[in-house]
Amino acid sequence: MALASTANSALDFGPASALSCRECGTRYDLGPIFACIECFGPLEVAYDFGPVTREEIAAGPTNIWRYSKLLPVPGNVETRPNLQPGWTKLVKADNLAGELGLRSLYIKDDSGNPTHSFKDRVVAIALEAARNFGFHTLSCSSTGNLAGAVGAAAARAGLDSCVFIPSNLEEAKITMASVYGGRLVAIDGTYDEVNRFCSELIGDELGEKWGFVNVNLRPYYAEGSKTLAYEIAEQLGWRIPDQIVIPVASGSQLTKIDKGFRELIKLGLVEDKPYKIFGAQAEGCSPVSSAYKAGHDVVQPVKPDTIAKSLAIGNPADGPYVLDIARRTGGAVEDVNDREVVDAIRLLARTEGIFAETAGGVTVGVLRKLTESGALDPEAETVVLNTGDGLKTLDAVAAEARPAAVIRPSLAAFRTAFAN
Repeated sequence: MALASTANSALDFGPASALSCRECGTRYDLGPIFACIECFGPLEVAYDFGPVTREEIAAGPTNIWRYSKLLPVPGNVETRPNLQPGWTKLVKADNLAGELGLRSLYIKDDSGNPTHSFKDRVVAIALEAARNFGFHTLSCSSTGNLAGAVGAAAARAGLDSCVFIPSNLEEAKITMASVYGGRLVAIDGTYDEVNRFCSELIGDELGEKWGFVNVNLRPYYAEGSKTLAYEIAEQLGWRIPDQIVIPVASGSQLTKIDKGFRELIKLGLVEDKPYKIFGAQAEGCSPVSSAYKAGHDVVQPVKPDTIAKSLAIGNPADGPYVLDIARRTGGAVEDVNDREVVDAIRLLARTEGIFAETAGGVTVGVLRKLTESGALDPEAETVVLNTGDGLKTLDAVAAEARPAAVIRPSLAAFRTAFAN
């Protein structure tokens, strides 16, 4: 079934051919829609991929547009004003691996993106969809990182922005979301309440020309996370890691990394081999982990209570799909408490010189927990994601990351303070 009302021959989505319902398979013309009218299932982008080679990709720019033939974007996307995110470092983490007893460990460090989180990837794809549909304002509901990424991308593209956040976010993220000149609206409520409000705003005349990157543009936006899978595989020498640990908020990032790996296999760019995907949540907001441990297929919403605010989505849209992928690949979904999050942030900083935000603390904490429990194979090649910069969540570690001593500017004072 196609929705003729969304068809427009002037649109250019590159290799994307349709939107497809993830539940019933109904197909729709490409448009600013996100839910199936037949079963209310979520829509995702379907493709008619042409031939693509490793050599073509390697000859491309050092950002996500090297994979433009695999994304819903026009062929000239790299020449259009955008933040050009991606191609972040894959760090061989031998020091951390040694502490945890792992043979081969890598950190995919996405704090190196323009606004210092992986959200720049997904927003870059959503921006191209917004341009296609003629939207004049870029918007979102956000737990912090996305708001900053939307504000920066809109500023670079010459669009207006209006982003919505819970009022209790970390101050650094509030500042970053507002500095780009767009409107920042704080709402007295949880992220899930903010997201529901944005869904209502889409139906109002105020928001009819607005592109909400994670609502009416969500099918396109979500495809940006595939670029993490592409980069990891390419940076490993065109192979998929044996196991990967991914933070879970809405769950979209995890599901799209799996989609990216499967596309690479289908296109013959990597060897078809088994891999395990593990999801990481904070104990204070762990609906997917709880469902996994209970053997459930349905994710029960919760009210978040965790320092990992970027993962504080109590009703994750992709939660059931995360469960499916973890079980299909032989992985798992685990969670850690706030104390373990802080300890993991400090462990990663101490061993690898990477200062992660609280979401990274969750992921590294779960990596350690899974290793200690035997759920992870210590001999297998492992990748763990750091999705944001610790400077955004300083409060989490500020009480413990203090000067070793306060002394007078003299050698005698130094010797006295550090005599032992």
